Amino acid sequence: MKLEDRLEFTHLDKNGNVKMVDISQKPISRREAISKGKIFLSENTIEQIIKGGIKKGNVLTTAKLAGIMAAKNTSQTIPLCHQIKLDSVDIEFEIAKDNIEVTAMIVCIDKTGAEMEALSSVSVALLTIYDMCKAIDKNMEIGDIKLCKKSKISV
Repeated sequence: MKLEDRLEFTHLDKNGNVKMVDISQKPISRREAISKGKIFLSENTIEQIIKGGIKKGNVLTTAKLAGIMAAKNTSQTIPLCHQIKLDSVDIEFEIAKDNIEVTAMIVCIDKTGAEMEALSSVSVALLTIYDMCKAIDKNMEIGDIKLCKKSKISV
């Protein structure tokens, strides 16, 4: 197949080489992104998290900080992701009998969206929970990571 016959990809130049998308002409807008993910744990591990019995420290506070840091550093870990100025990063936890659902909510006023920041935030928060609990729970499973919402409003 000739290069001209391929679908046009925004991250490829005319020769098929990787490039960063040029957003210089895009207008600034208010953008929001919400992502979610879950970590499945034993009831005992969840109980220990709630009681503050995990030896490494406060699991959810540490996971929240890790998720915020991940959002702030997304462009350093995803090669073609633009740096954006984050205006708000919030992370919430919903504890169930066999899992903890993590939700990341990102707001920015910029030329491109915050989907990757939201997904990165959730992923790192989940990995932090895993890291802090791995000594007592060998069967944890991370899953259901997804972008739930993205929006763009002209400013």
